[in-house]
Amino acid sequence: MLSQEIRRAFLNYFKSQGHTVLPSSPVAPHDDPTLLFVNAGMNQFKDIFLGRSKRDYTRAATTQKCIRVGGKHNDLDNVGHTSRHLTFFEMLGNFSFGNYFKKEAIGYAWDVTQHIFDFEVEKVWVSVYKEDDEAFALWEKHLPAARIVRFGERENFWAMGDTGPCGPCSELLYDRGDAYGLAKSPKEDLSGERYLEFWNLVFMQFSRDASGRMEPLPKPSIDTGAGLERVVSLKMGADTVFETDVLRGLIAEVEAISGRKYGGEAPFHVIADHLRSLSFAIADGVQPSNTDRGYVLRKLLRRAVRYGRMLGLQKPFLAGILPRLVSAMGDDFPELRAAKERIVEILTLEEEAFLRTLMRGGHLLAQTIEQAHKANKISGDDAFKLKDTYGFPLEEILLIAKDEHLTVDLARYERLEEEAKEKSRKAHQVQEQEFDPNFFTDFVRVHPPCLFKGYEETALEARVVGIVVDGRFVDAIGEGEEGLLILDKTPFYAEMGGQVGDTGTIAHFQVYGCTAPFPGVIAHLGKMGEGVLHKNERVHAAIDLQRRREIQNNHTATHLLHWALQNILGSHIKQAGSLVDEKRLRFDFSHHKALSPEELREMENLINEKIRSDRTVQIYELSYEEAQKRSDIKQFFGEKYGEKVRVIDIDFSKELCGGTHTHRLGTIGLFKIVKESSIAAGIRRIEAVSGPYAERLVQQAEDLLQRFALALKTGISGISEKLEALIEENKRFAQELKGVRKGELKQLAETCLAAQEKAGSIPLIAMEVPLAPEELAEFANDLIQKIHSGVVALGTKSGEKCQLLIAISSDLVQKNIHAQTLIKEVAPLIQGGGGGKQNLAQAGGKDPHGLPKALDKIRHILQHAPQ
Repeated sequence: MLSQEIRRAFLNYFKSQGHTVLPSSPVAPHDDPTLLFVNAGMNQFKDIFLGRSKRDYTRAATTQKCIRVGGKHNDLDNVGHTSRHLTFFEMLGNFSFGNYFKKEAIGYAWDVTQHIFDFEVEKVWVSVYKEDDEAFALWEKHLPAARIVRFGERENFWAMGDTGPCGPCSELLYDRGDAYGLAKSPKEDLSGERYLEFWNLVFMQFSRDASGRMEPLPKPSIDTGAGLERVVSLKMGADTVFETDVLRGLIAEVEAISGRKYGGEAPFHVIADHLRSLSFAIADGVQPSNTDRGYVLRKLLRRAVRYGRMLGLQKPFLAGILPRLVSAMGDDFPELRAAKERIVEILTLEEEAFLRTLMRGGHLLAQTIEQAHKANKISGDDAFKLKDTYGFPLEEILLIAKDEHLTVDLARYERLEEEAKEKSRKAHQVQEQEFDPNFFTDFVRVHPPCLFKGYEETALEARVVGIVVDGRFVDAIGEGEEGLLILDKTPFYAEMGGQVGDTGTIAHFQVYGCTAPFPGVIAHLGKMGEGVLHKNERVHAAIDLQRRREIQNNHTATHLLHWALQNILGSHIKQAGSLVDEKRLRFDFSHHKALSPEELREMENLINEKIRSDRTVQIYELSYEEAQKRSDIKQFFGEKYGEKVRVIDIDFSKELCGGTHTHRLGTIGLFKIVKESSIAAGIRRIEAVSGPYAERLVQQAEDLLQRFALALKTGISGISEKLEALIEENKRFAQELKGVRKGELKQLAETCLAAQEKAGSIPLIAMEVPLAPEELAEFANDLIQKIHSGVVALGTKSGEKCQLLIAISSDLVQKNIHAQTLIKEVAPLIQGGGGGKQNLAQAGGKDPHGLPKALDKIRHILQHAPQ
């Protein structure tokens, strides 16, 4: 398969040029809340480019899975309408982190273009930034100046954000010929269809500050990205990316399932593209839901299903296409093959749910149209509900409105949609830090980073290098004052990675929290006891050792839980959050259904078996590059990895983790699951305890059983048998009571029938009855059946409240005697209100004494009704 050949040849080429070949990062960037999905090859190297972390390698190459469905890069609405837009695509890239720059990057790109992509060099054009004479001169060594064009900042200048790393870029384009337009150069090709961009080289050489001033970076870097699907389409001479091998194969499956022949239609494109996005996202731990990334998946799936219906596909079909995708891409992306069964299950469940929703939505649509005809307009609220809740796209709503000779309140609809988008955007914003990001900037310029020594030491002598009180740096903190201390070194673990910070003492300063608000800063939050503490003073810093040990046990137990979940449920389990403190642990993970009691018990047994083995927990460091190559080492999300990484190795479970851990599993003692629940669609949570807290939980359960046994006058082993006997006895009593109640109701019905009267010529039963409010409707209907034609009006009292019900036979309804009209007339007499249908209506009231008056008024109304 050509895609596979080019993918592998590209990576092998850069490997031969000294690049470290790294796997694609997951499409869900768990450690970067500013991104909805990974949308470029450089995302996984963002911290290196920003100087926040280092790796053993200085040049790398990847083929990155990308999904562009939100924010600045959103191609969802374009898929199916253009020849080249996709929500899922592969980005081939090579990267230099201060190692090589423009000359080498341009040389590599030209070499690959000729010998890996095997393009006709006479058809290759290049664009450069208008002021980048260096890049222009370097390209002139490879192709004529006439095929090098200059563009402005919008086209050929790249920036990570408003501030930070930035630089000019150079794009490689391929001339597809006159069939795609008559433009003589990329400058004239406004649509971009003839001169198709296939590779972008970013020369990261400046840093821009808030004022817009740019300073040269000390180590200029390279970030490139070539769209694999575009490269393959050019190689194959295909008009669209959908005619390339992988996507055309998926379209062939759609043809087979639908019985329709492909002729370039949008439904085939949408289904093939969206299936890839859905499958890779699910394989990487994302689940369809109503929020965040899950909402995007649900939107993709619903769009694919709607387009499937255009092809006559009325039943779930996406899972039937999946094997073709796994066959085409599973060898190079093994996570896809490993998650195949789970993807099938989730796709099918989601499709079935959406098809049910469409059926329910059809009923809502009919009601909406009925209401809209009164105002000749579908309200914006109704239109948004049809789209947001039931998945009807706006274009479909507009078409329905046109057919019904209605309009749609688009202004209101758009306001509601913008509010929904704003809500979603806020969900992805990075949480505000306790301190302004620039608060510690000057401090770290003159102070070396605070050293964390807490892995080896739990108490040490240190020097106070910073004191903050009331949001500003001070020289001393006095008795009773709250603030934070910064030491030159500390045994206190700062809260991160789900583990809470340490508590303890620094001289007479009581530490009740420890955070890392800024790189290089460890802040000890607390309150000063007696005396005064000055800056530069030497102090004794000691953590609460017993609390640390309990935290360590719970953190190691969390790793055991993660291992057990994957062992029992499958390798698809991905961490979605955690909390570890001294009393409990909490672990959030991606999974599409609740765990059974048997699965939870099996998990507890596995974990406790490992705890009893009392294995040694080994803790050591590796280079990040080596760890990346180790498939047996899991990486928790939320961690920022530097050049060296810390491995928590329990033989059967190996994870990268910066937290504190016990050294032997036996110290955990006992592990007990407290609760398993859903916290969002596709996200489950397990809460658990260990050690003395687990023992206490078991003791509480034992105490409860003892109380049950005492109440049931049996031993603990006999509780189940006693309860079963009581349940059976209760069923017998319930049946007996039901028989007694049936007899009572029969007697009451006879009494009511005997009290039948005439209101004019209308048969009427109007009386107060000793019934519960929920019994009235069934009882009244039975009476109507017995009298065949007439009105039944029943009242009942319940403490200080009352209920009134009116039932009318169908022949009288046809004579315009309606229950809801009667109930509205008489409800005020019991200080209440109500409503209902033409044949049955009900009202609740606050004045039981008004029931006789209400029943009399019903008599009076019926006597004067047209006969």
